[in-house]
Amino acid sequence: MFSRENRKKFVAFGLVGVVGFLVNTGSVYALRALIGLYAAGILAWVIAATVTWWLNRIWTFKVRDESGRFVQWLKFLAANAAGFVLYFLVFSSLVTFSPFCARNPVVAIVAGAAVSLVLNYALSHKLVFKNAPQPSAD
Repeated sequence: MFSRENRKKFVAFGLVGVVGFLVNTGSVYALRALIGLYAAGILAWVIAATVTWWLNRIWTFKVRDESGRFVQWLKFLAANAAGFVLYFLVFSSLVTFSPFCARNPVVAIVAGAAVSLVLNYALSHKLVFKNAPQPSAD
């Protein structure tokens, strides 16, 4: 399915996703008392998506060109919007229908992130970072 290089990028994307998960989770827990659990889930996603865009830009896809960062960030958010829809459907369903997840939203965050990982990678790789430098063959 994936070439060796794409597997390396997918693993890096997943590791960046772990950072995004931590940012997302921390943001939900920090914001939920202020703006409610659903709004916290949305804002936390934007915050985490911004962090993961930056890390994927400099580490996973090794983009060195500093021009067009804002447009690329917007493309990343747009490309990952489908993943966000999946994430938020899972997240909101679990916190709505599971009292356990409402008390422990980290469970809903993990489930939503897992569902959206592959779709987010494919869209990011093909649409957002498609012009990233390709490494030489091993």
